[in-house]
Amino acid sequence: MKVFEKASAKINLSLDVLRKREDGYHEVEMVMTMVDLADRIEMQELPRDTIIISSQAGYIPLDEKNLAFQAARLIKDRYDVKRGVYIHLDKRIPVAAGLAGGSTDAAATLRGLNKLWQLGISNDELKLLGQELGSDVPFCVTGGTAIARGRGEKLEMIDSPPQCWVVLAKPPINVSTSEIYGKVSVKEIEKHPNTSQVVQAIREKNFDHLCSHLGNVLEDVTMRLHPEVKQLKEVMVKLGADGALMSGSGPTVFGLVSKESKVARIYNGLRGFCKEVYAVRLLT
Repeated sequence: MKVFEKASAKINLSLDVLRKREDGYHEVEMVMTMVDLADRIEMQELPRDTIIISSQAGYIPLDEKNLAFQAARLIKDRYDVKRGVYIHLDKRIPVAAGLAGGSTDAAATLRGLNKLWQLGISNDELKLLGQELGSDVPFCVTGGTAIARGRGEKLEMIDSPPQCWVVLAKPPINVSTSEIYGKVSVKEIEKHPNTSQVVQAIREKNFDHLCSHLGNVLEDVTMRLHPEVKQLKEVMVKLGADGALMSGSGPTVFGLVSKESKVARIYNGLRGFCKEVYAVRLLT
């Protein structure tokens, strides 16, 4: 028996850091949604009790450093599963890009193994398991659109944003999420995103209002370290994106585009700036 799961990328329509927590993490408030750029995960039971991961991508770990491997081990240990699994990751989401590529693979692995081994784990239980793997994993378990609070694991599901095109561009650099958060000083944040306005725009399906309220407090930190991210965002706006923002801790920048006629121009213009450019739709 084989199980296939789609592991979609996420973007942050807003990302605010409220304070540093006693546990070393940051208290955040974010609005996250998913786009139709996805990895494909194939899972097949093995006759011996082991976890084997493969991928066509030559740049990701295929051992216990991989979040999908960790997800498989966690579900085996927690539910005392004495069977093995072969997992193939068909990678399409850029790595270390602010798009939750590792987290969404882990979430898809949890969902897939629940089906493969007929464990009957509820979505809420899967999200609790996901918390142990990473802050974005609970959201990736369910997908959709949500306000995320706490470390990112406390989710309030909301309506989908107005449908539009999303052009994503990742410059040829990798960014460490922990490094970026480590350089955040809440006292020095000059402007916090207005999360309530983002949510209102989504609720009212007001595309222009949404574009004018996109915000990410990590942008300034990442752009100081990597000026090419700022340049990329400026190019995206000049090419005609209705709204543009860095996703997560970066370095991927996305542009929201209402008219399909603009998409090719923005896509082609960005391809002259960096190789990893994608034109996709929001998942609504």
